This record gives sequence, C-alpha cells and structure tokens, in this order.
Amino acid sequence: MVPPTTTSQRGTKQRRGEGQWALGYREPLNPNERSKKDDNPLNVRARIENIYAHGGFASIDPADLRGRFRWYGLYTQRKPGIDGGRTATLEPEELDDEFFMLRVRSDGGRLTTEQLRVLGEVSQTYARDTADITDRQNIQYHWIRIEDVPAIWQKLEDVGLTTMEACGDSPRVVLGSPVAGIAVDEVVDGSPAIDVILERYIGDPAFSNLPRKFKTAISGLPDVAHEIHDIAFVGVDHPEHGPGFDLWVGGGLSTNPMIGKRLGAWVPRDEVPDVWAGVISVFRDYGYRRLRHRARIKFLVADWGPERFREVLETEYLKRTLIDGPAPEVPAQPRDHIGVHRQKDGLFYVGAAPIAGRVSGSTLVEVSKAVERAGSGRVRLTPQQKLVVLDVPEAEVPALQGDLAKLGLQTEPSPWRRGVMACTGIEFCKLAIVETKARAVDLVSTLEKELADVVGEIGSPVSIHINGCPNSCARIQTADIGLKGQIVTDADGNQVEGFQVHLGGGLGLDAGFGRKVRGHKVTAAELSGYVERVVRHYVAQRTEGERFAQWVLRAEEGDLK
Repeated sequence: MVPPTTTSQRGTKQRRGEGQWALGYREPLNPNERSKKDDNPLNVRARIENIYAHGGFASIDPADLRGRFRWYGLYTQRKPGIDGGRTATLEPEELDDEFFMLRVRSDGGRLTTEQLRVLGEVSQTYARDTADITDRQNIQYHWIRIEDVPAIWQKLEDVGLTTMEACGDSPRVVLGSPVAGIAVDEVVDGSPAIDVILERYIGDPAFSNLPRKFKTAISGLPDVAHEIHDIAFVGVDHPEHGPGFDLWVGGGLSTNPMIGKRLGAWVPRDEVPDVWAGVISVFRDYGYRRLRHRARIKFLVADWGPERFREVLETEYLKRTLIDGPAPEVPAQPRDHIGVHRQKDGLFYVGAAPIAGRVSGSTLVEVSKAVERAGSGRVRLTPQQKLVVLDVPEAEVPALQGDLAKLGLQTEPSPWRRGVMACTGIEFCKLAIVETKARAVDLVSTLEKELADVVGEIGSPVSIHINGCPNSCARIQTADIGLKGQIVTDADGNQVEGFQVHLGGGLGLDAGFGRKVRGHKVTAAELSGYVERVVRHYVAQRTEGERFAQWVLRAEEGDLK
C-alpha cells in the first residue's frame, strides 16, 4: 500500500477526509464502503447458490440485495405501476420488485453463434423472452428469479460467458471494436489485450473493491466512445515505434459529464494490461470514497490534471516512464458499423439495427441460425446498441440481409432507426422517471413517415438518445439530440412525462456536450413534433457539409425550440 506521504502530493493541496486509501483514510465513510469492507462482494455468489436460490427472495440479506448482488450482474427491477413522479420519494424496498435485471459480460461485444443461441435460450426459459443489447456491448435480461440464477450461470458458463463484475464497484465489461481484427483501416487489434485483462484481473479481489464503477475501452479504431470512459486505449501509429495505443483517463457522463484526458503516452499492445492495472490501482488507492457522487476517477483526474496523474502512475505503480506519443486521428463522422462492408480478408461484415437495442431471446436464437446459414460463426454487439455479423461470404450477403430484416434487424435502416439509442427506462429501472424503449419505437416510426422527404438532405444520421433519468446511461450529452427524462408541466398545468433537451453534443470531431436551450422542456406527447421541427430547421439552414452539431452552435435559440 502507498504510504500516507508520497512524491505525488508535493506542491498540491490535498482534500481532507475524501476517503483516499493511499492517504490513510481506511475507515469506511458511507454504507457502500462499509458493505464492501464487511465482506468482499465476490463472496456473494456462494450465498446465492447455497441460500438464496433455495430460500427465495424473502431470504436475501438487504446488504447483498442492494449491494453485493451487483458484482454478479444482478439488480432488482422496478415494481410495476409506480409512476416516475414517485421515483425519488420511495424507499428502495418500496421500489423493489421480486425479480431481477441480469447483465451478461461479452467483452468487446464478441459472441459465437453458439453463445448467441444460449443467450437467447436463457431468455426464453428464464427471462420471459426479454433481451436488450446495451451500449456496453452486452445482453441484459429482465424478470429473472433468484431461484433460477444458479441454473442460468451454469448454462452461460458452459459456453464461456459470465456475469461476474458485470456491475458493481468493479472493472466492468471492456468495450472493444466490433470489427477488431477484420477492419481494413484498423491500426492494431486490441482483442489480445482485452483477453489478458480478463484472464488476469476480472474476479481478482485486488480490484473488486473500487471507489465506484470502472469502465474500459480498448480499440484500434475510434469506434467505442473512448472519450467518455474511465480508461481508454485508442489505436495510433507512432512514427518511431509503430502501431500501439494512445492512453486516455477520466471520461464519464451522468450528472457531471467530463471528456477524458490524454496522458500523452503511447502504449504497445503487450503493455496495455500492465498499464491498465496501474491506472485502476491509482483509482483504487487515491479515488474519493467519502461521497458516492464524487467517487468516479474523472473527479480525481479533474483535480490532479493529466500531468500529475501520469506522474503518479509512472513513479508509484509502473516504476518506469511511459513513451510519449501522438494523438489518434479523429474520424470525419462517427462509425456505427451498419450496412455491408468488406473485411481485410475479402469476406464481409454486415451491421444491423434493432430500435434502441430492444430485441428478444427468440430473436437471438433465430439470428444465430441465420448467421450459421450464411457460413459464419461470429457475431458482435456494438456500443450503439446494434449487432454485426462477421465473416460473411459475398454470395451469402443478400440472403443474410433478408433473414435479419424479417427479424426486425435492418441493414439499410432509416437515419432515425440508425441513430436512436435508449436506456432501460421506467419499464424496469428503479431510477427512471419516464418510459424510453417504447417511446423510441414510436418516435422512429413517426419520423420515418414525417421526415421521409428530407432523408437525402441531412448528411450523416442525426443521433437521438433517450434517457429515463439524469444518469445518462444512453449518453444523452453526446448525442445530436439528447433527451433527459423528467416530470414536466404541460400546457394545461398537469404534471406529465417529458424531457430536458440537449442539442449538438457529440464525440470525435464534435467531442463535447450538448447545448441546453434555456428553460426549454418537451412533454412526451410533443416529442415527435418537436424533433421533426428542429430537424427541418437544420435542413433548411445547413451549409454544404455542415453537421448537426455545428449548426446547433450557430442556430438561433428560437429554431431550437
């Protein structure tokens, strides 16, 4: 353990009592920290298998139920019938249903057709056929009973899948390029580094008690929203050392959004796992454990700055100096992998779009069959809630496209279907205030009809992200049109579901957070008309090649309402 006084502290005023282990603050300062100290959350699996699965929901210790269960991907879902206006007023036990949401890790979004089939079968048998593709490249179930969890684990683990550390204050699923190893323009394949991290560190007690969640992205392409991760490695070609990764730390959204900081360091692929372990160790030891809302690594990076963070990483953890390196190239437009694209080996990958990630177990089973008919055995999930089939022979592409379309997975989607994302929403989430998934379906359907005449004039798809609360699981601040759910007052004075609007956010060339129009709220009933109106103003006023985010920066406020 780092001693209370270190070289990293010289010349910088330290906050007192922030719960930083490295400064000697080891006594837990809130209930979450106490729970983790009382028992390593990874130990909860034995109690689920040996006690709770036999005794049922009523037998579950509350400290496990609302805390340690998360380390195995389990959250209680929202009790039906509780409206959004009561979300913040009820106690957890009043919001809890006796069913669970369950997340399954698929690091890098990588799945075989066998794994995809099993994921679908688990959904059909245990989850009422629910399955959502999340923006963390994994599958999320609902309606899970605690009695069924051991059997679900067995079926998943038989095909190499796990729910371990899918949630909790732990290293969560590692994002990777859906086209790693096959993309023509990939700088370097990050998959081997992801595999080493999984083998060495996931489930390691040394990293199972972090101040908060820890999100990782590793990609040889800028296609995984690297700017908003706790740590990200982005492919870059060093003029002297060749292909490797540029290191970013301290990104994140929620109620205090921050763009990650480049440390200016180039990391060869073989060293990525060691550097990752160094960064997560800095977070574990120096992270702010006193207050949950300040416990993410982004607050530490914001206070320290990237120079000091790199110094601590090098001197106290890696014990060596990192190589300076260039920044990665910024793509001209976001990459979502939709459509048909040639791989570097001459085969093709085919990207398809459900609406806001909503699929079903039955759909996943049928997709696995269609993919195998097309001669492939590999599928990828994307950070945009989409699905990509790899290794398709050219002659099989049309038939695969037809099979996917029959399942509601379009490979030539409208801009609205292509650009929409949504979180779980009030249907299942205890934090949500408004409906999201069904609203996304309705919105896409309406826009496809009402804006059919301007599809050819909007340039790249206008992204629309819908979130049920302020936590930004659907990345509202980095969307062209970001919609944050809240209760608003309609024209008749009624309290109804609605949204605060964020406009012109983005990543890549437009990296930054959306513009909030002063005092502007939109009711759910007004939503499709509002989006249509703003898009038409954009189409009418845009200059040649102007992106939506660029237009928003110069638009008159009246045209954004």
